[in-house]
Amino acid sequence: MNVVSNSESTTPRSAEASAPTPLHGQAESHEPATPAAFTQAVESMHAADLRPEITLGSIRPPQRLAPFSHAIGLEVGNEDDPDIVPTDAEGDAFGRLILLHDPGAEEAWEGAMRLVAYIQADMDDAVAGDPLLPDVAWQWLNEGLEKEGADHTNLGGTVTSTASVRFGEIGGPPRAYQIEMRASWTAEGLDLAPHVEAFAQVLANVAGLPPEGVTELGR
Repeated sequence: MNVVSNSESTTPRSAEASAPTPLHGQAESHEPATPAAFTQAVESMHAADLRPEITLGSIRPPQRLAPFSHAIGLEVGNEDDPDIVPTDAEGDAFGRLILLHDPGAEEAWEGAMRLVAYIQADMDDAVAGDPLLPDVAWQWLNEGLEKEGADHTNLGGTVTSTASVRFGEIGGPPRAYQIEMRASWTAEGLDLAPHVEAFAQVLANVAGLPPEGVTELGR
């Protein structure tokens, strides 16, 4: 056992005497216990009722944005593995929805549950050329949240429409068009299924899926 002399010790004896000593064989844990409210919110995200063309699975969440976080990925048109959706999907349209829980951020967020959304989708050139496309996509999100009864505050974000032109020896179409949406809002309540369902509807819209119950001719 190493012995520290009084001249080397910087801790007062009173502090040493009052410091709690872990029980024998019990490791000290610095990880906070997961709040029951966060667990309930996560479970509700996976209970969302989605249309069959959209798959949902857990993905790796960011680690430093909040004390507790969970993330799901949604993808259109890839049925290879319905349980796992990669962070960067290969389908025509995919999205990520991240739940951040920070009890100390209630004043800034106006709540303890913050949702951060990202959608990326390939677009037809006729649709991508519409200058009102970003406005329409943002309206889809607002209408979806209202329709599903997803109570929220502090909604904000951006919608970006991009065009890519390929040159030289590179695969793919000569021109490609994409739309990206980044948004965040504070959820009111712990039932996040309506928020996921609204987000999935936006994903379906930007992917060009027909309304539910409608079959396109030729299919």
